Amino acid sequence: MTTAASTADVFARIERERDTYLETLIDYLRIPSVSTDPAHTNDVRRCAEFLRDRMAEAGLTAELIETARHPLVYAEWLGRSGAPTVLFYGHYDVQPPDPLEEWRHPPFEPTIEGEQIVARGATDNKGQSFAHVAAVSAHLAERGELPINVKFLIEGEEESGGESIEAYVRQDAGKRLAADFVVVSDSSMYGPGQPSILYGLKGLLYTEIRVRGPGRDLHSGTFGGAVQNPLDALAHILARLRDPESGRVLVPGFYDDVRSPQEWEREEIRKLPFDAESYREAIGVPELRGEHGYSTLERVWTRPTCDVNGIWGGYQGPGAKTVLPARGGAKVSMRLVPDQDPRKISEAFTRHVHESTPLGVVVEVEVGHSAPPFLVVPEGPFVEAALRALEDVWGKRALLVREGGSIPIVSTLHEVLQIPVLLIGFGLSDDRLHSPNEKFDLPNFYGGIRATARLLDLVAARPS
Repeated sequence: MTTAASTADVFARIERERDTYLETLIDYLRIPSVSTDPAHTNDVRRCAEFLRDRMAEAGLTAELIETARHPLVYAEWLGRSGAPTVLFYGHYDVQPPDPLEEWRHPPFEPTIEGEQIVARGATDNKGQSFAHVAAVSAHLAERGELPINVKFLIEGEEESGGESIEAYVRQDAGKRLAADFVVVSDSSMYGPGQPSILYGLKGLLYTEIRVRGPGRDLHSGTFGGAVQNPLDALAHILARLRDPESGRVLVPGFYDDVRSPQEWEREEIRKLPFDAESYREAIGVPELRGEHGYSTLERVWTRPTCDVNGIWGGYQGPGAKTVLPARGGAKVSMRLVPDQDPRKISEAFTRHVHESTPLGVVVEVEVGHSAPPFLVVPEGPFVEAALRALEDVWGKRALLVREGGSIPIVSTLHEVLQIPVLLIGFGLSDDRLHSPNEKFDLPNFYGGIRATARLLDLVAARPS
């Protein structure tokens, strides 16, 4: 380990306060802040108030910013005149815990299993973003001040569209949120013990297809063969979205603006330690499939996709019910890459669905939330400081990687604030985020606190 003495005092404080940080995280995880479910509206507000109060206790000026839906939590410490300012982003809302029967423990009763904490929101994103709060708290508790200025903007709608923070950031236009760089920890390390910094995220387009046929469910014997079955029509539409052999998306114009990975990127990806067989076994599939001509990591990180996320319609109960359902639907998402425009893709997708619809049914396409892709050149003094901070804590050089996921606000922060955005994840790919038994490795939680604390000192010490 190469940790310099300049952060040793704060590291010692972090070690002494480990149990306190964990106890606070457990209380944080107990709050069922499911932003997409109106039944949890009061829980979401209670979670925002909990976070605000913990930030105030740490020594930050903290408040709630009201929005049309769930409040934003804003906090700051600006006591270092002339020093750089970092803006920390995170989200306190979580995914719904369903299916509940697959959890080993109740999802909002955090449980320690060995060196892991299991609960909804453990890694996405309460545990990761709270590491920033704990690091700032450790600095203030040990020294009474921070080496640089800090701001926090934590939202409560990341898992349900993020419209409120999008509107706030654009309205603010870099006034209150003015900073020199942004830090986001809402992703995964490349592997256990191997830190990484993301320089690219995919964009997102989320849609729902609805197909309507007869005015009511019909007896399949009496009316079968006389009417178009909405689920048959839906299956036909979905089958025309993607070629199962080549893996190519069949929406006309889908690839028109795709920026392929540069050769240096493909070479760097080839150098990464990656075992395709272990990857296959870990996710439990008989074979890895995808777009021809690209490796698994290239498909996940650099190529666009189109996937069915859910299908509904007809009888779902036990036993048989011979009906022609009156309606059905599917949820379809697309992960986009530079330079695809979500608006252009949504138009092409909607047109293709209508053109693929058999006669005898009516189809509707609802376009939900979207986000543009994010890709930056991974260089500059703040990137170098982050690379060194991660190496000081984990003892090995951090890798520069891309990711197949999407964090909608990242592109907005980069566009509006015109400053670097560092994506420094402390989670792991097996953390089961969005699934039952979501977990966060406690060594990564404490490592994230230490790395964030170290980053503050390294940024303060950088040459002007």
